[in-house]
Amino acid sequence: MNKKHLKVASLAFVVWYVISRPEGAASLVNNALGGLGNAAESLSQFMSAIPS
Repeated sequence: MNKKHLKVASLAFVVWYVISRPEGAASLVNNALGGLGNAAESLSQFMSAIPS
């Protein structure tokens, strides 16, 4: 299976998941964005703690 087929299969799975379980998909996106926000906040705190 080449990369193009893998991308198409992944996209098809995402579309199927969103259609079949919209609440689960929304929760997944919300958790992912929350995790990215927490990571950004932690990185900001780390950078602020480094003496210049």
